[in-house]
Amino acid sequence: MELPDPDLLVIGRFARLVGLSVGALRHYDDLDILRPAWVDPETGYRSYRRGQLETARVIARLRDLEVPLDGIRAYLGTDDPAERRRLLVDHRKRIEARTFRLQYVLHAVGRLAADPADPTHSTDPTDPKELTTMTTPTTDALTDLDAASHRALGVALYNHVWTLLETADRTPAQTDEMIHAAHASRFHWSRAEGSEPFNLARGEWQCSRVYAVLGRPEPALWHGRRCVALCEEHGIGDFDIAFGWEAIARAEAVAGNRQAAAEALGRARSLAGDIAEDEDRDLLLSDLATVSVDEGSASA
Repeated sequence: MELPDPDLLVIGRFARLVGLSVGALRHYDDLDILRPAWVDPETGYRSYRRGQLETARVIARLRDLEVPLDGIRAYLGTDDPAERRRLLVDHRKRIEARTFRLQYVLHAVGRLAADPADPTHSTDPTDPKELTTMTTPTTDALTDLDAASHRALGVALYNHVWTLLETADRTPAQTDEMIHAAHASRFHWSRAEGSEPFNLARGEWQCSRVYAVLGRPEPALWHGRRCVALCEEHGIGDFDIAFGWEAIARAEAVAGNRQAAAEALGRARSLAGDIAEDEDRDLLLSDLATVSVDEGSASA
């Protein structure tokens, strides 16, 4: 795509430079947090100026610190240093309140788990009266982490996985981190504020991509199929189901199953015509071009 100004950056390039996803940038545009500098009147493609990089990085940093979107909008909307400090102080108070809650839980559990022979121990966890104050150790304890925090972690981990995918010469430790971060992102999205089925499908897709890049066809295929299954179960079309079939094609190619890969590629290409956004369609087609059926392999 030819841009009218050499200072402009297409949305994909801009997203990678600031550590945000393309979807996040579109969302921030919709919320009037960060508007593109130019939108192609024919294609609707968004482009940003290099001078906007610092603002976008500030947004990414604030989101990493779990500042809510309304707070970020207010922060960017003022040039008053005192007002910006006040906004951050208010956010810090919210974090402190959550920390104090977790400190209390840690202290209470520590007392219940202490050795009864310890002279400083004042409770007996086998006493029915004490058991009534104990929380059954299930995943319900994760509700202590609020839904907004789950969302922030899901987004941050998703973006972190992309950073690791694009890291040249990853170390074994970084590879481990990439795998675990992809699964952790998918988990946090399952409990995130405002989470929709398509968020879960995208988490499955990213897990599939990670394993395909690592040459692990079995889990890559598993998560690719889960992505498609979620799309079919919830009637998710457009961008997501097409990329689900891209993930399956890539996994089959990594496994050397050329016919199955070719069939999945065909499904993905046929679904490309249903994608509403030209940018999304072009992204899918460019991704499909990296799946090599002839060689039985696929690149990142």
